[in-house]
Amino acid sequence: MLSAVGVIPARYGSSRLPGKPLADLHGKPLLYYVYRRASRARTLNQVLIATDDERIYRAARDFGATVVMTSGNHRSGTDRIAEAAEKIEADLIVNIQGDEPLIDFAAIDQAVELLSEDPTADMATLQTPVRTSEELWNPNVVKVVTDVQGYALYFSRSPVPSIRNGIDERPELLREFYRHIGLYVYRRDFLLRFTKWPPTRLELLEDLEQLRALEHGAKIKVESWQTSITGIDTPEDLERIRKLLGSNPGLLET
Repeated sequence: MLSAVGVIPARYGSSRLPGKPLADLHGKPLLYYVYRRASRARTLNQVLIATDDERIYRAARDFGATVVMTSGNHRSGTDRIAEAAEKIEADLIVNIQGDEPLIDFAAIDQAVELLSEDPTADMATLQTPVRTSEELWNPNVVKVVTDVQGYALYFSRSPVPSIRNGIDERPELLREFYRHIGLYVYRRDFLLRFTKWPPTRLELLEDLEQLRALEHGAKIKVESWQTSITGIDTPEDLERIRKLLGSNPGLLET
């Protein structure tokens, strides 16, 4: 098994939910649960938080996390992770989203093992079946298509592949669609190259950073995961998670 370090990018200035990493969930910041669950992944040698905000830095140190300060000028969490990775000695770097308090550490292990076992791949990520037509048509749910060997062909906010006669006429074909899970594992040297490339045409059109990798000919290995991973993007999402956990607060600790 190759050495792997998980990095959780965390910024305070979210447009839809300012201060999201420090949002209260049962008396602790949201970021605490992400860090705690990621730290249980057996494939990770270390988990650290990368931030540009002193409030997040102090809160993370208070709950015992390893934290690194990064530039405030990064365009994306991936760029923030790459800055942290410059000082990390590891074969693989795992991009763990900081707004997923219920992330399953077994999903992290699966993605790390996927890249560890494929020396030809530059990145690895996960997918899960689309379960409803609402998911299929939701542009915030990214879809992915793969080749017969499990490498990504394309990611899109639109339904791909296109069904010639329409999904409404053949609803059984819903099973042909997969949604992308935004958990990435990179080879460290590839990550450092990737973040130096300028944004590409398809990336800008779809607003999907992973298309930059495909446009440069990178190989992204994809494997199925049984469930989706719920992130928190809006105040409504946060309130929904609070209600979900209201009757079972121990779920965050499992």
